[in-house]
Amino acid sequence: MTAHSTVPPEAAQVRAATAVEFRNVDIVFGHQRARAFPMIDAGASRDTILAATGCVLGAANVNLTIGRGEICVLMGLSGSGKSTILRAVNRLNTVARGEVFVHHDGTLIDVARCEARMLRDIRMRTVSMVFQQFGLLPWRTVRENVGFGLELRGTPTAERNRLVDEKLAMVGLSQWADKYAHELSGGMQQRVGLARAFATDADILLMDEPFSALDPLIRDKLQDELLDLQQRIQKTIVFVSHDLDEALKIGNTIAIMEGGRIVQAGTAEDILLRPADAYVAEFVKHMNPLNVLRGNAVMTPASALRRDDGAILLGRDGQVRVVIDGEGRPVSVSLNGREGRLVAADPDSGAVAPAADLIVAPLDLKLKAAIALKCQTDHPILLVDKLGRLAGLCDDEEIYRGLLRRGS
Repeated sequence: MTAHSTVPPEAAQVRAATAVEFRNVDIVFGHQRARAFPMIDAGASRDTILAATGCVLGAANVNLTIGRGEICVLMGLSGSGKSTILRAVNRLNTVARGEVFVHHDGTLIDVARCEARMLRDIRMRTVSMVFQQFGLLPWRTVRENVGFGLELRGTPTAERNRLVDEKLAMVGLSQWADKYAHELSGGMQQRVGLARAFATDADILLMDEPFSALDPLIRDKLQDELLDLQQRIQKTIVFVSHDLDEALKIGNTIAIMEGGRIVQAGTAEDILLRPADAYVAEFVKHMNPLNVLRGNAVMTPASALRRDDGAILLGRDGQVRVVIDGEGRPVSVSLNGREGRLVAADPDSGAVAPAADLIVAPLDLKLKAAIALKCQTDHPILLVDKLGRLAGLCDDEEIYRGLLRRGS
């Protein structure tokens, strides 16, 4: 292994889609770490380790892979270890055991062991951080704050100004460029922090409870703005939150932590429908599934539907026939021998044309939208993949199953 600790080329190729990977990571604060390691391996609690060694367990045996372009939310109560492992990604926290790989210049680098020069390069170009308390320099204008990282990097003034203007426009703050932090609202200050992170064009953004200090309406608005921006910039975002609604809203994957350990990692649907233990079940029991579940989590798959001579039969009597073409796409429907209207729902609004007999909707249709569509038809909703192929159906039974949080 080289001085900056890369993975072997063949392993790097296999994991090319990986942005960040924690491998058996322990983080321990204190002078008796060697005494704490056997206790960590035995599964001892944080309190037990503290009493026996005087060491504080920050994280224990953390294994987590975060894909490139993904939003991964580290979720848990205060003191669960969320921020501790986030700060291991740019080595603001030191790893006692294990490896933290970051995708940098086409290679996975172990930031826990790499040399100082490599770490500086990763911090300057690959990993950027957005802090909870904004971290703005009060003596600098908005423009100067956003360009601070570029200034440290030595970016020429003209190029720096171009990038700053571009990022300020992205977050809707162009007209505030010459103002100071104290002249901005909390939400606007947080947008400056986002623009500063975006300006460096880092592939990986670390966001440590960035919206928690804001009131609920502003927080909800910034969550929406972050998701809109992510559609355009496709960064890898590691996001710390203690707000379950926030985590389930923005996260492609969620890692729930307790006592420094990850107790479950997966999609929102996985965690809501299949909690790993009583702690996770208690954590999510008050969550409204309508805001989380999508059609693919509750649907009856196409493979389980009745078929007859190239058609799918729906309803108890099978009088609704959906003709499927050779590629698996629904192309027409008949109801009791009468030709019906097969209408696609608008992918953005979910609206359909009047008098639709059978509605076709995207596979990732939210359950909340499915209920709205069901008000317009007496028949199941056909769910299709991105190529228009039938994936399954969502009817009253599937919706009830989702509301009751039982797997299909």
